[in-house]
Amino acid sequence: MADGHDSEMRPRATFKSFVDSTRDDWMIIGRETAEFNKGLADRVLDHLRILRGDYGGFPIDRLEHSLQTATRAHRDGRDEEYVVCALLHDIGDTLGSYNHPDIAAAILKPFVSEQNHWMVANHGVFQGYYFFEHLGLNKNMREQYQGHPWYEYTAQFCHLYDQAAFDPDYESETLEFFEPMVRRVFEKPKQSIYKKDK
Repeated sequence: MADGHDSEMRPRATFKSFVDSTRDDWMIIGRETAEFNKGLADRVLDHLRILRGDYGGFPIDRLEHSLQTATRAHRDGRDEEYVVCALLHDIGDTLGSYNHPDIAAAILKPFVSEQNHWMVANHGVFQGYYFFEHLGLNKNMREQYQGHPWYEYTAQFCHLYDQAAFDPDYESETLEFFEPMVRRVFEKPKQSIYKKDK
């Protein structure tokens, strides 16, 4: 994607409000948006790198936790989409300090299955099973979802990968190892309000 200066030179719509916009305007916007969207995986990876060095009191930093969660899922034979969800599940920690699962779920939603989206969106409550009692919270908060078709799927994610991924001695794969997977998952949305139904 062109830098800010170059983008000033690119074609732009001429309307001052949407009610005055034309099809030609939206063709320009569509082309520019398509070009910008090609950099989505890069922006996601850049934001993951922000987690490096952020320990928040944990034994390892947030990037290493993300890498370790994804590595554990990968080595356990999970498919690529699942592994990318594992990698990105806490990407919202810096911008959504009080609702980080919502941030990760929103980023992933157009690109993953409903099952994987639900897992990411709700992993915070399920992860709480392992520590909420130490904060005076209800460790069984996840029980509100008992009977949901993806309850066990999400509980398993937290048990096998998320809650277990704080080991300073674990040898994770690098972020570079996961980059091709991230690029493939973010290459084309499966669903979006901006995507035409076939």
